[in-house]
Amino acid sequence: MSVTSESCVQNFDPWLSHPVRIAGITREIPGVCTLNLQFEDSRLASTWSFRPGQFTMLYVPGAGEAAISISGDPGVSSVITQTIRDAGNVTRSITGLGEGAVIGLRGPFGSCWPVEMCRGRDVVLIAGGIGLAPLRPVILQLLRQRDQDQELTLIVGAREPSLLLYPDQYDAWRRQGLNVIQTVDRADDSWTGGIGVVTAVLDRIGLRNAAETVVMTCGPEVMMTYAIKTALSRGIPRELLFLSMERNMNCAVALCGHCQFGPHFLCREGPVFSYRHLRPLMRIDDL
Repeated sequence: MSVTSESCVQNFDPWLSHPVRIAGITREIPGVCTLNLQFEDSRLASTWSFRPGQFTMLYVPGAGEAAISISGDPGVSSVITQTIRDAGNVTRSITGLGEGAVIGLRGPFGSCWPVEMCRGRDVVLIAGGIGLAPLRPVILQLLRQRDQDQELTLIVGAREPSLLLYPDQYDAWRRQGLNVIQTVDRADDSWTGGIGVVTAVLDRIGLRNAAETVVMTCGPEVMMTYAIKTALSRGIPRELLFLSMERNMNCAVALCGHCQFGPHFLCREGPVFSYRHLRPLMRIDDL
């Protein structure tokens, strides 16, 4: 059963880990950094590609593997950009490495955001915290192929201003046609943006044609649940609502069962889903 409108089938050995070198590190916010990775094999570097929303498995010998969303530009194959939060032993091991270190990479895996469905439609992206990382490839691709009449909106929220991800990129995105709306739960003395949850912003922004507006959201599950409810109340069809789910993905090939969500394995059928397919499951607490 297809859960998005686009096929993300890849031709590669899912068990084979390839060496990649850390070519650059950017410290984003406390506990989060972005790595620029480059394949050691130049032939692989010229053929490897991914779709927005997909993830890789990053491997550190002696520590293990972790599933990390790709946050880079799908139009650039020479560098694989991944934004990582320190959330366990493996991710701490990865972020503790310096430039020049070599780690293993498997993938890409998983389903992708329905970017092609956005042609001729307005788009609203809703990100909470580090949930902006899996949406960043969508932003870069949409801005590259944007129609002049297309309205693109990003609603990005965080607990406080210092925890907003990629703030130095917002102005460049605005110049290219993306309406970036920032909101935080708690402001400081220098904050001039919005205060409140992202769903409150979605409830009051203008929509030219709700029935033809695509919504993609990624962040804490409770945030996405209320974002979907708000979108439905604005008249956006459930067929145009998409979300990226997060579970513990250990194998990435739907064998270990750690990422099972109802009848779905998130590593294979997700992480990007149409709300139409997840609607019955999202009513079940603690699934």
